[in-house]
Amino acid sequence: MSNAQIVLRAQGLTKTYLTGPQPVTVLREVSLRVHAGESLAIVGASGSGKSTLLHLLGGLDHVSAGEVFWNEQPIAKMAGNAQDTLRNAHLGFVYQFHHLIGELTALENAALPLRVRRMPIPAAQNRALELLTHMGLANRAAHLPSELSGGERQRVAIARALAGNPKCLLADEPTGNLDRENAERVFDTLVQACKTQGAALILVTHAVDLAQRCDRMLRLDDGVLS
Repeated sequence: MSNAQIVLRAQGLTKTYLTGPQPVTVLREVSLRVHAGESLAIVGASGSGKSTLLHLLGGLDHVSAGEVFWNEQPIAKMAGNAQDTLRNAHLGFVYQFHHLIGELTALENAALPLRVRRMPIPAAQNRALELLTHMGLANRAAHLPSELSGGERQRVAIARALAGNPKCLLADEPTGNLDRENAERVFDTLVQACKTQGAALILVTHAVDLAQRCDRMLRLDDGVLS
């Protein structure tokens, strides 16, 4: 991966919360980088700071120290609207809970990021159907989330995250709410879809056996990444 483009980089990230009587440092000088087409798993116990790290990488929270770079652009120096624009073009998000909109079909949910970009409905839905088909869900495109299984809902969420051709996908325990069979299927779908699109993947999970199937695996322990 040394010759591939670095799509996301973090340098010396520290996150300290000051809401209680004593400061609580959740992350301590975390540095990482991920290249185009590479899958990176970050494993750690519950409460180790995995989700906090993902929020910082995605620009959803502010660092106490350090810097995050998207396409070698430091996000802290961007205006808020510039961050939003780059995030929409550069990043995709998948969470443990699918966060699909219940009133929309699988196809409409998957097409939603493209509609936010004001892509015409036919083009957005064609792209969404292409992704759903790739994930074995073409025959479920017209179904509402309530009519889908947990694994199917999560695959729709992956399609939605990939619809805008992001350069990096951030996945927070995407299989944590699934049984073993569905977890493995969703994991394989996620990794393969990213490789097909040439997108980098940063996956945080407590499932070491799945994490070991990524290109690289790092451990987060007491806020320290190694």
